[in-house]
Amino acid sequence: MSSDNKKRCIELLAPARDANVALQAIKCGADAVYMGAENFGARASAGNSVEDIAQVVEFAHKYGARVYVTINTIIFDNELDAVEQLIWRLYEVGVDALIVQDMSLLRMKLPPIELHASTQCDTRNVAKARFLQEIGFSQIVVARELSLKEINEIYKGIDVPIEAFVHGALCVSYSGDCQASCIAMGRSANRGECAQMCRLPYTLYDGAGNVLIADKHLLSLRDMNRCDYIKEMLEAGVSSFKIEGRLKDVGYVKNIVAYYRNKIDEVISQNLERYCRASYGKSILNFEPSPEKSFNRGFTSYFLNGKHSSIASIDTPKSIGTRVAVVKHCRGNELVVTLEETLANGDGLGYFNSKGEFCGFRLNRISGNKLYPASKVGLKVGTILYRNSDKAWIDKMHDEVGVSRVIELKMCLEQQDGTLILSVEDERGCKVNVVFDASYDIAQTPQEEARKRVLQKLGNTIYSVASIKDDWGNVFIPASKLADLRRKAIDALDEQWKNVDRRNHRRMENANCMLPQSNKLSYHDNVANRLAEEFYRQHGATTIERAVEVDQKAADREIVVMTTRYCLRREMGYCLKTSQGARWKSPLHITSANHRFRLDFDCSKCEMKVVHVCD
Repeated sequence: MSSDNKKRCIELLAPARDANVALQAIKCGADAVYMGAENFGARASAGNSVEDIAQVVEFAHKYGARVYVTINTIIFDNELDAVEQLIWRLYEVGVDALIVQDMSLLRMKLPPIELHASTQCDTRNVAKARFLQEIGFSQIVVARELSLKEINEIYKGIDVPIEAFVHGALCVSYSGDCQASCIAMGRSANRGECAQMCRLPYTLYDGAGNVLIADKHLLSLRDMNRCDYIKEMLEAGVSSFKIEGRLKDVGYVKNIVAYYRNKIDEVISQNLERYCRASYGKSILNFEPSPEKSFNRGFTSYFLNGKHSSIASIDTPKSIGTRVAVVKHCRGNELVVTLEETLANGDGLGYFNSKGEFCGFRLNRISGNKLYPASKVGLKVGTILYRNSDKAWIDKMHDEVGVSRVIELKMCLEQQDGTLILSVEDERGCKVNVVFDASYDIAQTPQEEARKRVLQKLGNTIYSVASIKDDWGNVFIPASKLADLRRKAIDALDEQWKNVDRRNHRRMENANCMLPQSNKLSYHDNVANRLAEEFYRQHGATTIERAVEVDQKAADREIVVMTTRYCLRREMGYCLKTSQGARWKSPLHITSANHRFRLDFDCSKCEMKVVHVCD
């Protein structure tokens, strides 16, 4: 089992909706990126060609960074061959690992590529994590709902790295166990087509049919932000810090990656005897990262400390931003305001209207304390304005100039029996010696500064000179010949690193490992094809209920479509364990448009279940 005596490599894992986002994430400090392939990723609109993924792999591997591809939808029988063929293509271009949830992959004829258990596997306890390890998974992402104590229990029970989310949007349901979108809208979250039922406005009714809350986003959660808990998460056993956001734009990903790079490096530097970074290179930025500048619904550390504090974003699922002004007067399309922050033309501003809805407009022009919206708005005196789109910040975040990542070199100019040698060593552990095999002269003046200037000119390479030790004395070599020597050294360094085999292979499957839960599988286990069924039967399943995606009658019966540690009663102050709980008469229902769900409460587990109701 895991031991704290072994030095752990710590990974910052970034999302990428396309190749450009992936490249920028790596430049900003990601140790690994995860991205979708052409199909079968849990974000259907974030697919990438194998050719684009190959481009990312080539770039990432220069820094020892890794590329993971998501094949984390459930798979239908008629897709099994296509999935197998796709995986072979991904392996051939150098992809480091696959992030998966469908166990059919363990019955396919696959290359020896490393497998990681997706968040869709819904790993909440030690038994589930140990089972996934035993059947061949090399890295396991734990449920976002877990506390530090629960994460640590899993860490102590397995030998493979633990991956945990550190930042980004939250699903209200345990990931992989949400059927709401599929049942209500015919769009399966487990097929990459989530309709985001949790972001809709709902009206809450009590058991007598009285309206308790009208038109609020009762299932919408704030965004996760655990930047203040990096050290605690490391101590709990987390080795991979995962940022959510495969639909996010390049500005968002750059900002959040750079921010967490700084946070993680700070903790590693204070604990070098315990941790090391999982890749190489120093990021050079043209901006100061700030999570508050990027899209967010307000922040929560979720259940990391086991506490049940306020975690919902009930008023709006949109990004409110920061408060910037208060309306003093409104004349036509001119707003006279009290400014609290400096604004700029093109900023996006928002406000809550009289119905409590969050609305917005683009700032067309600003003159002193007078604002001129691009569209007509009528605002009352005292209305608070928020900026949720900072034009200057966005422009900077989309500017790729000035953002890079460099591998630092140590150069040494040596003389051995009159032979001149340029020795170059990089932080990845590569070292080359290049001999100057031409004649040379002795100068009358010092040459160190001239040689230094030539050696530091590394142009468009990924390298940067950290130090030069020069023992050549007053040897004179023309700049052109020294530059050629430098180029040979760099080429040799590249070739040496290219020949290092860094890719891990898939773990062996323990055929004798039995299911940790009941041998009866329900629709919550997402079995949708014959190979997955074969896998589960070989590991002890006796009864297997098919996934709702392949059950034609699933929408016609009452089923639990979400299970969540978020409790609406607790959030609103009506927990059944308190005296206030009785004021909300059960059973509670929520409705939105034509959708109706019953809320059931399991107080022994402190969980809420959202049940699809058939009227």
